[in-house]
Amino acid sequence: MQLFTREWGTGDRVAVLVHGLFSSSRTWHRLGPDLADKGYRVVAVDLAGHGLSPRSSWYSLSGLVRGIADSVPVKPELAIGHSLGGLVLSRLVGRLQPERAVYIDPAFMGTRLPWWQRAGAPMLFHGILNRRERSVARSNPRWGRDDVEIEVGDYAAFDRTFFRRFGDGRTMPLSAPDSMAVPSMMMLADRSKLVGKTMAERMRSLGFAVRVVPGAGHTVHRDDFDGFRRALAGWA
Repeated sequence: MQLFTREWGTGDRVAVLVHGLFSSSRTWHRLGPDLADKGYRVVAVDLAGHGLSPRSSWYSLSGLVRGIADSVPVKPELAIGHSLGGLVLSRLVGRLQPERAVYIDPAFMGTRLPWWQRAGAPMLFHGILNRRERSVARSNPRWGRDDVEIEVGDYAAFDRTFFRRFGDGRTMPLSAPDSMAVPSMMMLADRSKLVGKTMAERMRSLGFAVRVVPGAGHTVHRDDFDGFRRALAGWA
């Protein structure tokens, strides 16, 4: 599947950006231009079922990986994935072969059962996807108006059948990788809900650099962009 991509810059170096669940390539509206100013050609995808990318009759983690592999340049200098995008990047990195990989508060949950298949999840999705600007702004007091508007638009664009049609969550573990394929860094939210201390230590033992952005929530790059940039130092 050919995915929609959004680009910034025309530099010789390539950076690939992969957003998280419910989001789109627009989540990178600050990082894309920032990396372009550093000489990168930045390519950000909309995952299948998200943003402007095609919808599907069947979704899977492996399918998300294939979609990105078919849509972005191989062997980029840098690849960054957030949340679900971090999980997908961890499965993609062997095919993509970036020089460096950065995982922003990745969905390394260590389970075979996706959270969206748990009791009460459908009502949770309905509540999230029908939020309006006032509710999003109240939940994310550090966001600017542009991020709030983007978030509401991304909720509206998300394919509501995504979870019902998601096929391989029970057979493909939704967990951290078992090895470090390329030099990698995990950038975590303060008190991350997706990567606990035990998981963080395990990733360190595999060679991953681990950095925490104090005070930032799950969407680190939107909660504290300056703190995010400082944590990214040496990797971009």
